[in-house]
Amino acid sequence: MTDEQTAQPSTARVTYRLARARDAADQAEVFYHAVMQGAATRYTLAQRRAWANALPREASAWSARQALYTTLVASCDGRCVGFIELDVPAGRVVTLYVWPSLSGRGIGTTLLIHAERWLLEQGVDRIYIEASLTLYERLLRRGWQNLGEQWVERGGEPLQRFRLQKRLNAVET
Repeated sequence: MTDEQTAQPSTARVTYRLARARDAADQAEVFYHAVMQGAATRYTLAQRRAWANALPREASAWSARQALYTTLVASCDGRCVGFIELDVPAGRVVTLYVWPSLSGRGIGTTLLIHAERWLLEQGVDRIYIEASLTLYERLLRRGWQNLGEQWVERGGEPLQRFRLQKRLNAVET
């Protein structure tokens, strides 16, 4: 996805594009708030604190991640409000987070659609994710297949998640 391919009319509030270095500070905040607020109904405060502390709340850390993963962002009024990190060779979604007050508006779904298209263009035919309880049911409704429950430890706290996959199909338009 290039800036030219994702250019939206000036009236569009949310646009989707490849991440830029200046998005890193916003990514840190989106991650932190998505975990601390967005996951509040599914995980305990101790679990959310451990999860949020698993990645630094510093722009430099998220900028470094942009070098490791293909990162697509949802931008609103010039600020990153959601993002998805892809390990393209593995066909895996590493992270997917949306600012909590914007949850349920299709931003995460649209990021996934762009990610799926990106992976297809790279010759990947399956996409995988380790989904939190927050995301799990939404992905099942979108046709993802459950490969099993997993438990991971973050800061001494057990966190439940599910490994999911989806076959990618090119659609003629």
